Amino acid sequence: MKSLEEMCTLEKQGNLFILTLTGDDEHRLNPSLIDSIRAALKRVTAEATIGSALITTAQGKFFSNGYDLAWATDTVSDQTRLTLMDSKLKSLIFDLFNMPMPTIVAITGHASAAGFILALSHDYVLMRKDRGFLYMSEIDIGLNIPAWFVTLVKNKVKSPAAWREVVMRGTKLTADMAVEQGIVDTSHVGVADTVKAAVKLGEKLVARKWDGKVYAHTRRTVFADVLVELTTEIVSRL
Repeated sequence: MKSLEEMCTLEKQGNLFILTLTGDDEHRLNPSLIDSIRAALKRVTAEATIGSALITTAQGKFFSNGYDLAWATDTVSDQTRLTLMDSKLKSLIFDLFNMPMPTIVAITGHASAAGFILALSHDYVLMRKDRGFLYMSEIDIGLNIPAWFVTLVKNKVKSPAAWREVVMRGTKLTADMAVEQGIVDTSHVGVADTVKAAVKLGEKLVARKWDGKVYAHTRRTVFADVLVELTTEIVSRL
């Protein structure tokens, strides 16, 4: 298994932090990958100054294909492993909602199920239009969707028709379809243009020189319903 350092990289360009999931695999969200991302976010938070921003992206065909179900079912106690992944992902999303800066995701490949949730947990969502889908696959693979996934979707996607398409029908959304549904902010051709657009947006946000603590408080206030779901789980494990 890869070490934490091999699963993602963190680059700093001025006040922009660029977190990249590395390699050409599916970036399945097992405990090791989640721990690696959280370690990078902890470093970003420690190094942040007034007017910082975070961009998250990934190498390869996938942004993230969701939970590592192969790892979860590689033992008779598969429900325990699923519970562990869900718990760790909640902690990661809690971290993202508490980041003291604007967060941007540049989706350059498929983002499915928990990978879709990870992407949606950023403040701004940019997506490559010539490859990749947003896809909540639970209804198709016969897996019960966590209630907190739905809470997050409802807070981030305001149209009930879009909830139905995403959660109840498992529609595979292209970038342009997701822009129409209000899920993705902008769509771009190719990896380079998508990341370039994310950097350009990040630079504009950095130029605002917002106070990170105030920004994080504002985000927590706007998405209080999501924080309630996440905090309940986190507190129960203390």
